[in-house]
Amino acid sequence: MTGGRKARGRGSRRAPMAEINVTPFVDVMLVLLIIFMVTAPLLASGVPVDLPESRANPVDQEPDQVTVAIDSAGFVYIDDVQIEPGALPQALDSIVGPEGAERPLVNLRADRAIDWGRAMAVMGELNRAGFNSISLITTSGAAPIEDTAPADAGGELESVAVTRGSGAAE
Repeated sequence: MTGGRKARGRGSRRAPMAEINVTPFVDVMLVLLIIFMVTAPLLASGVPVDLPESRANPVDQEPDQVTVAIDSAGFVYIDDVQIEPGALPQALDSIVGPEGAERPLVNLRADRAIDWGRAMAVMGELNRAGFNSISLITTSGAAPIEDTAPADAGGELESVAVTRGSGAAE
């Protein structure tokens, strides 16, 4: 009966353990990382918009950006705040800032189901307010491009982004 028990005497003390098992800590951190990676894009904009697909390059994230969204019903939102119909010019004038200050970059998120004229009207108001750098936000994907060019064009369609600056020649 003495084989299973160790004698507890003065000479049988265990040395303190000098190692820490970090495996559970790493497991918890990886789970938290995955949760944040999944939820971070959902926190970017709270307006539910079904974005069209495009193969364009991703937009660089800068701290000074304004997000303008147009939902499927045609309502306009500036940074998740709904703008009343007809109040877009006043709302844009309020975010312009002091005279001579650099305008923030505008990210335009428009639902694929809206009328293109509605998006053009919002872009026109943005231009009138002095926002000349507008990024159209789409989802990444291999969207099929319908070839509407004439048969004798002989080239592939390509996407071109144009930003007009204050000192650019037209």
